[in-house]
Amino acid sequence: MKNLRSFILFALATGWSLLDLPAAGKTLLYVSQHKPTPDVIDADTKAQQRLTGLGFTVIFADQNDSPAAAEGKALVVISAGASAHRLEGKYRTVAVPVVVFESYALPHLAMTARRQDVDFGTKDGKIRYLWLVNAPHPLSGGLAAGMHNVVQKGCPINWGRPGPGAIVIATFPDELDKSPIFAYEKGATMEGENLAPARRVMLFLDGATFPNLNEAGLKLFDAAVLWAVGANSR
Repeated sequence: MKNLRSFILFALATGWSLLDLPAAGKTLLYVSQHKPTPDVIDADTKAQQRLTGLGFTVIFADQNDSPAAAEGKALVVISAGASAHRLEGKYRTVAVPVVVFESYALPHLAMTARRQDVDFGTKDGKIRYLWLVNAPHPLSGGLAAGMHNVVQKGCPINWGRPGPGAIVIATFPDELDKSPIFAYEKGATMEGENLAPARRVMLFLDGATFPNLNEAGLKLFDAAVLWAVGANSR
């Protein structure tokens, strides 16, 4: 009943028809951990509610669970609440689209090289703006090219340095090689000679970021998960 209520409220707020939600009928595996900090619990809960509102059936998986849980799912979402050291390379080769928030998981997924603070990391401080550089792409969520404030108040932002086959959606204005939003199409070259087994998307959310997203940030969140599963966004 709780999921149904979230489903209805989201549809009414966004203008989606209950009979025409973009991810209706798709099952998603949401990977985090059973006992995170309270702020991560809040972020994970609200992110899962948003995903339910898009039409996904959300199944939770702990970071220690087998990646076999991804079989038959339309999408795997890896929360920043999950420990990269616990995950290691579990979801690296799954032939299921993956959206990852945790930057430290990127090298384990072969989405970046392995040098911390060079190939992946977290831009600390009160970051608010991203520079969208690929506005025509659906991953831009309909936002125009240029600078966008994506959070209600400044916070840390996760990033990676994309591999040669990446679709780069956003960078930081002062560090163009660091991308908070990038993706790989199925079969694209990621780090080294690794080819993406299915679509892969990096989205910038730190552990507690989701409740802090503003309207632009939510559009980017929706665009990431919908593009990953091949659903059309409005």
